[in-house]
Amino acid sequence: MTTDVLRRPGAAERQARTAVAVLFFTNGALFANLLPRYPQIKADLGIGNAAYGLAVAAFPAGAVVAGLGAGVVVRRLGSARAAVASTLLTAAGILVAGLAQSVVLFAVALFLAGAMDAFTDVAQNAHGLRVQRRYGRSIINSFHAVWSIGAVTGGAMAAGAIALGLPLGTHLLISGLVFGAAACLALRFCLPGPDTGPAEEAEAKEELREKEPAGGGRPGLTSRTRYVLAALVLIATAGTLVEDAGNSWAALYLSDSLNASAALAASGFIALVGAQFIGRILGDRLVDRFGRRAVARAGGFVAAAGMGLALAVPTVPGTVLGFAAAGFGVATLVPAAMHEADELPGLKAGSGLTIVSWLMRLGFLLSPPVVGLVADEAGLRLGLLMVPLAGALVVVLAGVLGSPKRQPADGER
Repeated sequence: MTTDVLRRPGAAERQARTAVAVLFFTNGALFANLLPRYPQIKADLGIGNAAYGLAVAAFPAGAVVAGLGAGVVVRRLGSARAAVASTLLTAAGILVAGLAQSVVLFAVALFLAGAMDAFTDVAQNAHGLRVQRRYGRSIINSFHAVWSIGAVTGGAMAAGAIALGLPLGTHLLISGLVFGAAACLALRFCLPGPDTGPAEEAEAKEELREKEPAGGGRPGLTSRTRYVLAALVLIATAGTLVEDAGNSWAALYLSDSLNASAALAASGFIALVGAQFIGRILGDRLVDRFGRRAVARAGGFVAAAGMGLALAVPTVPGTVLGFAAAGFGVATLVPAAMHEADELPGLKAGSGLTIVSWLMRLGFLLSPPVVGLVADEAGLRLGLLMVPLAGALVVVLAGVLGSPKRQPADGER
């Protein structure tokens, strides 16, 4: 599916790139508007920690349950329309969750919002990869960097709404309308037509003919493709495991295990997210120059060495730097795995991307209880060994990643 290639991007491609960036921004901002409101929702519902924990787990659970259907939705609606439609439904689910008067309705709304978020994730990445193919160079990391900006913006909006005493329903309604309108506007500037048109189908068939065995049989889904797909899932999951370590455990480890103050303990998460953002901003240039394989392998080494050293010699400054190294190291892993999965032969359009996105979310769902179980038995320091182990796994598996194929300039053809 190496398709949609132009000699150089024109106005339509630049507009489409901006439109996809808007979709990533709105996706990051929508849910981030709800997260700071969780304590208020928990208090309003009058539920304990156990019920609250099960309720908020409905969001990733919904994403896992619905994730495999994303490819079908993208193929039927087109990636751009699927991304916008699921964005609007995600906004509606978040609004209902904020207004819920019972823990059951709260969980159901989060479940549906998570399912729609999974559709958005696959669809916006699919369209972003389509735009990238027309650019002829890596731009997918910049979209994920914009997602991070959106998440920060959404969190800041929520903090401002709380400070102003804005009612929860009013706040989430404004958020949903603003970002829903932005997504609808972005749709006007996305690439037109089906994701795989007649020219692309002809090229894909030609590629398949070139890869047919000597006997003339259909190549199908080979054992090599299965191995590569499994390796890509593990690479993407390694990235999410490291990310979740910063989200769920950085502050707790710094405060409880290293006796850092509450303000200083927050710096572990900030360091990881900030370094990850920088890595994604730089990622496209690095990938274009060195290739996805080299960048991922180097990133896995940085994450493993940085966090491994921090855990071996536990100090507060060293641990903060370790989380920063981990965030920087894994910055390009998820985009790289999604890109490679979207190019795998023998799969329907969007299927590889859908599988990687779906199984990757299992990491977010399963890693907190696994780390917590290890921490209860042997201490959180040992539980966080997951981070350097994830980095080492990437070093081993990075060989399945290729290098971007730059298109020759006009004079080189």
